[in-house]
Amino acid sequence: MLFETLQTQIKSLDTSSISLSRQNLLQPLIDFIQSKVDAGQPIKLNFICTHNSRRSHLSQVWAQALGYFYNIKKLFCYSGGTESTALFPAAAKALEASGFKVDSQTQTKNPLYDIGFAAQQPPIKGFSKTYDHVENPKTAFAAILTCSQADNDCPYIPGAEVRIPLPFEDPKAFDNTSQQAEKYRERSLQIATELKYVFSNIKQ
Repeated sequence: MLFETLQTQIKSLDTSSISLSRQNLLQPLIDFIQSKVDAGQPIKLNFICTHNSRRSHLSQVWAQALGYFYNIKKLFCYSGGTESTALFPAAAKALEASGFKVDSQTQTKNPLYDIGFAAQQPPIKGFSKTYDHVENPKTAFAAILTCSQADNDCPYIPGAEVRIPLPFEDPKAFDNTSQQAEKYRERSLQIATELKYVFSNIKQ
């Protein structure tokens, strides 16, 4: 079962607030997941942005938790960048604020985090990596581009079955300001709400 605070947060997300234009952007992801569910095949989602430090991690973690919430089987969520940097601490704190359990495992330039969402599930390993990293899928996956720069830089993702542009505004603009925590949480919850819309539309 999901951690109680996280489950409460998910239940409170209001998908009716999503605009029609965003719903249209989300439809190809719904279609991909539905096709895999119907075929009984693994669902592999690789969320990609430039640095794999903010939006792609938020998307990966929320997608895995929401898939669990909606009992989607064989769901495997990944993230990567066009280059690797580090998972930005404010992104980890935004996840923590929603009820994820975030533990830093290493103290390096690119630290490894364990991000837990349910007591009986292994934590998600959060660290910055390129989209073609050895831990990421090589075939039959959806490449979801969470920023416009990655969308422009990666017209072709080797091995991807589908390529889905799904850009989110970068909370980096508020780094080291009084609004940093608020804006990271705002972006995290936008991503969560839109992915809740996706998974709530999957028929099993």
